[in-house]
Amino acid sequence: MRIRKPLLTGPPRTVMVVRLGAMGDVLHALPAVACLKRSFPDCRLTWVIAPRWVPLLDANPYVDEVLPFNRKSLRDLRRAVHALRALKPDLAVDFQGLIQSAVVARLARPRRLVGFGKKAVRERLAAGLYKAHVEPYATHVVDRNLELAAACGARLERIEFPIPAGASEGQLPEAPFVLASPFAGWPGKQWPLNYYGELAKLLAERQITLVTNVAPERATELSGIPNLQTHVSSLAGLIDATRRAAGIVGLDSGPMHLAAALSKPGVALYGPTDPVRNGPYGGTIRMLRAPGVQTSWKRTGEVHWSMQALEPQHVFHTLLEAMGIA
Repeated sequence: MRIRKPLLTGPPRTVMVVRLGAMGDVLHALPAVACLKRSFPDCRLTWVIAPRWVPLLDANPYVDEVLPFNRKSLRDLRRAVHALRALKPDLAVDFQGLIQSAVVARLARPRRLVGFGKKAVRERLAAGLYKAHVEPYATHVVDRNLELAAACGARLERIEFPIPAGASEGQLPEAPFVLASPFAGWPGKQWPLNYYGELAKLLAERQITLVTNVAPERATELSGIPNLQTHVSSLAGLIDATRRAAGIVGLDSGPMHLAAALSKPGVALYGPTDPVRNGPYGGTIRMLRAPGVQTSWKRTGEVHWSMQALEPQHVFHTLLEAMGIA
């Protein structure tokens, strides 16, 4: 990672960061925001985030204020805009790179607004709304966010993921269990659901239970799969279950990145999306991807062939190796 000359000449008294969502992206921004606050300990740091992901910032020691931004409710939107316009921070940093996030940052009327350059933002028009740009050298999203923080004067002394404690919800096994979250942002990134039943059978032979965590609205989708224990919970319950799990089986989705941030052992299953840019960070989770697959962000409505190619037996043995019980 190359460290650029800081864009600021003095420590800001107020800092606002924008990373509205989604889950994995918020997690990937945590180390950069922590670096900003540690580097400017006297500043008041506000994080603007979508209400759904507010629990990820619960008791975060580096965030002084959480400002929910809900555009789906006119009443909540008006409140958020009013709160934003009152901020007028010395520094605003947009870690998202969308037109929406850049506009949100502009609403706060910051003295200095910093974001990624045109080559790095997801929507090129967003870069035109920033007062200063950073074109990162790194590939992984966590490292790119750290480069953005460093350009604002942050010192990268350590990488830290401040994750909330979570809350116990539902029933979890007393004995060791592996946690899986079988649903992703779109079906192309998912592992065939029947494969989880085969993996659960293999794990049961080792006296390990496979627990699948799902949101309440998706619980019935696993009802016909044998050998599974389903854990229905909120985000806080997922955090608690991940902390208690002996290992994880993850997809390119938020729950896997949560497990990586918590340094849990396990295996991540990748298909069409790029594990170099969005893979598990930290080294405790092993990555599996079918040979010959090409990276694509196309949101298909069915499981990608490369995910079907990852056979349960292979996943099972890689998982045991990662957990140190092969």
